[in-house]
Order: sequence, then structure tokens, then C-alpha cells
Amino acid sequence: MILEMKVPSPGESITEVEIAEWLVQDGDYVEKDQAIAEVDSDKATLELPAEASGTITLKAEEGDAVAVGQVVCLIDTNAAKPEGSGSEKKEESKPAEPKAEEKKAEPVAEKSTYATGSASPAAKKILAEKGMEASQVTGTGKDGRVTKEDAINAKVSMGTPTGGTRGESRSKLSMLRRKVAERLVSAKNETAMLTTFNEANMTPIFELRNQYKEEFKSKHGVGLGFMSFFTLACVRALEMYPAVNSMIDEKEMVSYDFCDISIAVSGPKGLMVPVIRNAENLTFRGVEAEVKRLAIRARDGQITVDEMTGGTFTISNGGVFGSMLSTPIINPPQSAILGMHNIIERPIAVDGKVEIHPMMYLALSYDHRIIDGKESVGFLVAVKEALENPVEFLMNGDVKKALEL
Repeated sequence: MILEMKVPSPGESITEVEIAEWLVQDGDYVEKDQAIAEVDSDKATLELPAEASGTITLKAEEGDAVAVGQVVCLIDTNAAKPEGSGSEKKEESKPAEPKAEEKKAEPVAEKSTYATGSASPAAKKILAEKGMEASQVTGTGKDGRVTKEDAINAKVSMGTPTGGTRGESRSKLSMLRRKVAERLVSAKNETAMLTTFNEANMTPIFELRNQYKEEFKSKHGVGLGFMSFFTLACVRALEMYPAVNSMIDEKEMVSYDFCDISIAVSGPKGLMVPVIRNAENLTFRGVEAEVKRLAIRARDGQITVDEMTGGTFTISNGGVFGSMLSTPIINPPQSAILGMHNIIERPIAVDGKVEIHPMMYLALSYDHRIIDGKESVGFLVAVKEALENPVEFLMNGDVKKALEL
């Protein structure tokens, strides 16, 4: 029986995906549930598992955009599983010797006519008018042949030759990366985005982590990181300033009584923003466990569209890459995003004396259409206040109870 494998719907509102990579070759024998391809949607990269065992025939190429429900491959379920190793299978499937010789002869003949770097007659004429040689142009034609278009686009270098390589490469942007680009441009063009800054003295958090991190990890199996402090500090600030936890829907402002915190993380396919649901109900342990779970799934390419959908506020930690200060871009349709940065020891004034403390710059980008300056500044001050006095504002004065030790 020939089974037609169609593209499943990866999530609501997604109508098209892109074949990012085939993990098998045409004619391979595949097992049921074996990952046969990676497909990009505009929200995530997902694996496509085989629906049955058999010999596969590919009906789409890498880079093709295919509609949800479209047939991308056929599986012959009547095909017997080949015996022996994969190398033996390849040897058996080799074409007959005469055909192999024919295939080798074709490119040799072409290369003898159009060697790498040679130009077509039209290209030669254009290059001659420019006073250029074909060897100065990178050909995009077959086997590196310089085409007429290459010659037209070629520019005479006015600089001093250095003798170094001056090559370039082009690669198609994935659907996920293209969607991220669209959303970033949309956020810049369609929101009245402003950024306000502050700084936080991280000494109190450093002291708490140094004192309790081993006991916390031993009991809960996760580390006591900075994300739990920042997430809970943001939850507190969002409850104090509900406009920051709101969105614009045409002529209405939608406010939420829950805090779904999006965490920007770097995955193998680029930026991903999984969501911590109902963060207002989580403890330090709960936040750390969820952050770890989502980060691992993003790193391993297992994150789902549902896990990245929604979110009422975003936290982005550019500090892990060494960023000192930035203006993060809002994650639409949200109205605000908090940027964390690297922690550097700096001299500050404390009670009239100069002391060295670990300091972090904080940046809040917000949509000025619904968030006023007073609310944005107040929100960031509330975050700073909680970070600099976590025992009082995040732990109700009881560290052991808050950390569930």
C-alpha cells in the first residue's frame, strides 16, 4: 500500500510550513515514528515523524514552502525491510556500472567547455567593456561559470589589492527567521516604542544565592538563578502597574489578571520565546524548574507552538552574551519588555561612601500608546526595589519558606 504523508497542522492559524531539512534520502527504508524531516513554521521548527514503516519517496525539496495538508512524501508500506547494514544497502542500490560512467562523463564534458571562472560570450563582452577579467568575478552559473548577470553586477575595485580572499555566500532565511524579522519591523513601525533605564545593585541577590544555592539545588534539583528573582519581581510590578500587563486590540485595551511571562532564549534555529504560564502562582522553585524545562526543549528543538503562543510580558537576558546596555524591541502584541544585562562591579555611593558592588543596567521598552511615562518608570523602579530588597518584597521576610527549604 502507498501511504501519502501530508503536512500536519503545527498550530492554529498556521497554513504553510517550509521543508528545512530532509533527515532521510529518497528510496530509504524508514521506521514508523522515525523523524524524517525538520519543518519550519513561522513560530517554531518541528520534526515530521514517519506515519508507517516502508520505503520513502520524497515529493518536496529542502527549502520548499508547502501548505498544511499537502503531500510531501509517499511511503510504500509493502516494501520489505532491507537486511544488513546501511553501507551494504547503499552498495546494493548503486546503479549499474555503465550508468555510473555516463553520469561521470556529463560533468567532465561540461567542465571542459565551461571551466570554473570561465565566462559566457555575453559576459566576456561586458567584462571587456569594464576592463575586467573573468577571474575577478565569482560565477553563479553551473560549475562556477560567469553569467551575463554576474558580469553586469560586477564592480571594478577602486581599492588597493590585498591578495586576500573576497568571497561571499548566500543562504535562504528560514521561515522562522523571516517571521521574526517581520515581527520586529512591525513592532518598530506600529508601536510608539520608548525605552526607560535604571540600574540595580545585585549584592543582596548574590548573598542569598551564595548562602542557599547548594541547599536549594540539593533539595529541588534545579539551580537558584537570577531568572526566578527577575520573574517574581516583574510579577509584583505587573500587579502594581496593570497597564504594563495589557495589549491593544484595535480600539480597545485588553488587560489581564494573570502574568504569562515570555522568556527570550537562544535556540539552534534562532531566537525563541517560550512562555511561563501563570507565573504569579509560582514559587522560586517553580519558576526555576519551568525555565530549565523550556530552555532544554528550545535547545533540543522540541519546543511546540503552544509553548510559545501568548505571553503578556517578556524578559530578555542579553547579559548572558555580554551586553552592557540595549533597547529591547517589544514582542507584539505585548506592550512591554524588560532587558537584563551583564553584571559588572562598579563604584557607587552608599551612605556617603564609595563602595564596589555588582551592578546591572535594566531597560524597559514599552508602547507609549497605552503606557504612560509615570507607569513605565514606576514599573522599573518597582523591579529595582524588589531586586535590591528581595527578602522583604519577594520573600515576605522568610527566606527559608520562600525557597521551600
